[in-house]
Amino acid sequence: MRVLVTGGAGYLGTHTCVALMSAGHTVVAFDNLSNSSREGLRRASQLVGQHVPLIEGDLLDPAALEEAIHATQPDAVVHFAGLKAVGESSARPLRYFDTNVSGTLNLLGAMDALSVRRIIFSSSATVYGATEAVPAREDHALLATNPYGRTKIMVEEILQDLAAADRRWSIGILRYFNPVGAHPSGKVGEDPRGVPSNLVPFVGQVAVGRQKMVSVYGDDYPTIDGTGVRDYIHVMDLAEGHVAALARVAATSGVNVWNLGTGRGHSVLEVINTYADISRQPVPYRIVGRRPGDAAVSYADPSKAERELGWTASREIAEMIEDHWRWQSTNPDGYGD
Repeated sequence: MRVLVTGGAGYLGTHTCVALMSAGHTVVAFDNLSNSSREGLRRASQLVGQHVPLIEGDLLDPAALEEAIHATQPDAVVHFAGLKAVGESSARPLRYFDTNVSGTLNLLGAMDALSVRRIIFSSSATVYGATEAVPAREDHALLATNPYGRTKIMVEEILQDLAAADRRWSIGILRYFNPVGAHPSGKVGEDPRGVPSNLVPFVGQVAVGRQKMVSVYGDDYPTIDGTGVRDYIHVMDLAEGHVAALARVAATSGVNVWNLGTGRGHSVLEVINTYADISRQPVPYRIVGRRPGDAAVSYADPSKAERELGWTASREIAEMIEDHWRWQSTNPDGYGD
């Protein structure tokens, strides 16, 4: 299939481009490069021996989206592009609703105008909120506690309504649980602009000396060591989940929702200590107050994806951290651009 990947130059986008091309698909990336890198796509192209074209454009530019779809003539779109920092979304909610919701409406309008009606949407476990109901299943109530999560719920609702109104659409919604790691080659990885907002990339930067110390938000949760427990999934398992979802979307119509996770949780201190052991570098941390809205424990029930997509996450936490450290230690400044 020909696949247009929005946000294709970003962390998840580059790894998914590698997985899609390795599975025989042809890929074109669409990205505004605000939190991504041309170098990442160049390296992804090297890994698979196939060039990944980049169309530079923005979700908030409907004409650019129509031009990209017209030029690409894709069979399907994988939609990653958007803003994703929970804390920033609370400080700048209008920016998040504009980019994530209005931008997706622009994309869907351009797709519909050009009769492209297959899409995989990048959602998030954030939609489940701070619920204590674990493992999280796709039929659980959606209770996002921040603007970022609410943008994901809004887009999911738009996609549900679109599929109900027009049976020609085939839509896959993938709810991610904490993607981490890097391609095992160490050539492609996560290179966030500014201070990382997620745990593993921040820990990696502490290990290479770019950050001084990890802040652990609370150590009084009812967990094995008092710190929050989360479901971490290797980015390549996640990317392969998109390949499996694309095959299902190509063969069906309507809308389907799948969790992509391991079904197991690891605590913040477990991740920090494992990273220190694997990297053989000190990872100092300090305990600070809880963040509002954080759940004690969050992990997926991924059985629906296994049953319907034939997909399971196969990589354990040690492999996730080994691959992340290989990337971080050989690229201490990221892509350098």
